[in-house]
Amino acid sequence: MNVRIRFAKYSSMKFIGHLDVMRYFQKAVRRSGINIAYSQGYHPHQIMSFAAPLGVGITSDTEFMDLELKESYPAKKLVECLNEAMTEGFSITGCRYLPDPENGRKRETAMSLITCADYLVSLKDGYPFLPKDELYPRFAEFAAQEQIPVTKEVKKSNSEKELDLKSFFYASGSSMDTFRAAYPVTADYYEAAGAGLDRYISGTPTFADCYENGTTLVMRLSAGSANNIKPELVLEAFCAYLGVEYNPFAWQIHRFGMYTGENPKLMTLI
Repeated sequence: MNVRIRFAKYSSMKFIGHLDVMRYFQKAVRRSGINIAYSQGYHPHQIMSFAAPLGVGITSDTEFMDLELKESYPAKKLVECLNEAMTEGFSITGCRYLPDPENGRKRETAMSLITCADYLVSLKDGYPFLPKDELYPRFAEFAAQEQIPVTKEVKKSNSEKELDLKSFFYASGSSMDTFRAAYPVTADYYEAAGAGLDRYISGTPTFADCYENGTTLVMRLSAGSANNIKPELVLEAFCAYLGVEYNPFAWQIHRFGMYTGENPKLMTLI
């Protein structure tokens, strides 16, 4: 049987790369005592896959992982067992058992289902930038352009690709509340994810400004295996639009939603 796990990545664990996250969860699953299935062959490994790996330095409360288990557990017990094996910086916030595929079809993984993601981008304290009353209308102007040409690096081929960011930039806003109201999703994601995170991480803000200056931008971008657009690329293009130098260290990025389906008809994975 297969189960989809939702987890949060926060605090100092934001500096751990995806390969180390995979190794961490392999060890955590073993510590939890959960009866996970292994692949066949000379070098068996846990049957585990992740959706849309998170970049180093980015926090999230909406990461997904698929596991194949040899036995079934109550959802609450499964979450508790995994959380007991977690360390500070990771927290399991939900799970859902997946139905078997129909008519012998191949199972769709979380990675193959993801089509877009939501990000909260916060300006860190101590870094100069436009004042909020000027920043928000300028960002709206930037997002409203008919075309946003950018150059994207393609790591696999060690090359560059020219693309129109406008085609993959689905929505934006200046605050979480206005963004939620303007760009709802078909499932009540915000309540489920927010409440789940607060149950496991006492005192950690879920959808709140993390910096005193309160300068935030919210954006929905194309994500997944086909067209994955990073918020850093948007910030860099925005700074070029303003004619200012882009400083990657001035911004904290938090992913708070991942969806399947076509925008605006989106559904969450749990």
